[in-house]
Amino acid sequence: MIGNALAVAHAVRSGDISALEVTGAALARIDASNGGLNCFTAVLAERALAEAAAVDGKIARGEDPGPLAGVPFAAKNLFDIRGIPTLAGSLIRAGAARPERDADLIEALNGAGAVLTGALNMDEFAYGFVTENSHYGATRNPHDRTRVAGGSSGGSAAAVAAGMVPLTLGTDTNGSIRVPASFCGIFGLKPTFGRLSRRGAFLFSSSLDTVGPFARSAEDLAAVYDVLQGSPCPETCLSQLKQGIGGLRMAVAGGYFMDPGATQANEAVGAVAGALGVDRMIELPEAARARAAAYVITASEGGLHHLADLRTEASRYDPNTRDRFLAGALVPAAWVSFGQRFRSWYREQIREIFRSVDVILAPATPTPAILIGQNTIVVNGVEMPARANIGIFTQPISFVGLPVVTVPIQSPGKLPIGVQLIGAPYQEAKLLRVAWDLENAGIASAPVANY
Repeated sequence: MIGNALAVAHAVRSGDISALEVTGAALARIDASNGGLNCFTAVLAERALAEAAAVDGKIARGEDPGPLAGVPFAAKNLFDIRGIPTLAGSLIRAGAARPERDADLIEALNGAGAVLTGALNMDEFAYGFVTENSHYGATRNPHDRTRVAGGSSGGSAAAVAAGMVPLTLGTDTNGSIRVPASFCGIFGLKPTFGRLSRRGAFLFSSSLDTVGPFARSAEDLAAVYDVLQGSPCPETCLSQLKQGIGGLRMAVAGGYFMDPGATQANEAVGAVAGALGVDRMIELPEAARARAAAYVITASEGGLHHLADLRTEASRYDPNTRDRFLAGALVPAAWVSFGQRFRSWYREQIREIFRSVDVILAPATPTPAILIGQNTIVVNGVEMPARANIGIFTQPISFVGLPVVTVPIQSPGKLPIGVQLIGAPYQEAKLLRVAWDLENAGIASAPVANY
């Protein structure tokens, strides 16, 4: 089992352990665990060992190996990795040209001394919340292998939860970082839309897609985010982490986000609010309509992006993905136009809310991880299709590109579940401060799953 990222980096930098030893242990853990969990679609042992040797070489020469020296990580298989096809969870792209360059985020982590171990399973073309991939198999939840890991970044979340690697990269369109972070009981960050480079990431919906990291601690999440954003400001997120939460104005999202049947989700939000001393409740106006508009825009952008392949290779798609893309390609332009106009209005309403609040608390998912193959969930007393509605609490937030940190709440005898810490654009540092405070208080935690 590999420890948290900053602990590993400190041990490597101080010479207590070599990057090669750490990488060897990670590869052994992956080899022992991946068969039962199905997180990785490609393990890059040769590359990982070469990168680890390069880190050790820098240390031997007295050079700075980087803030994440020797830390193993992996990336969702929609990020370009030189030399292997960028699958994006699909069969169609298995024969695609192999990129000659890594995605920007992978380059950034490598530049900080982190070691790439492989590519991770996901829902086909990032269209889903479960990572039950018909081509590459379902990724299983490390806390209960009969359950899903969430999606679409399911392999990314499960690999961290299982202790294979301490850091992974994922993407979030309508909840694809926040849902698997909630189901797998780890920390996840969906940054402000546009904050991190998407070069080398295969897009699903260009006006919503966001890239971001998973980790098992708020401190690791802050450290990796600093690396990914390039720390253009004098104060990094990591340096601000322990400033405390005094002065931060916080509130609980009510109305749409308070499903009376979502007992464990409500309890988790209540535990976080109680620990932070939050007793104010606010309501995000027209959140249900925001979710509907997000669906229309996402479906339309995704469907049009895949239209050429749908015309010639429809049989090679997962049937669920194919049908949703086909429906999206048929969405009338007038609906999309109305959705975009509503989006502008909704963004202004949210901006007004953040004039009087810094952090909004909301559930990440209506339930803990559902069973593999489960077709329905109950939301607000109504039985609904599971795949389409697990993201009911995440979609109204990503619709306008807000940053979110998902914190994991563990309850004895229960599966973990996440709480969203939602902030105004570019206020990730505030969210990470709150996440660190909750972790330090013992409210949020991400222990390695005992699977």
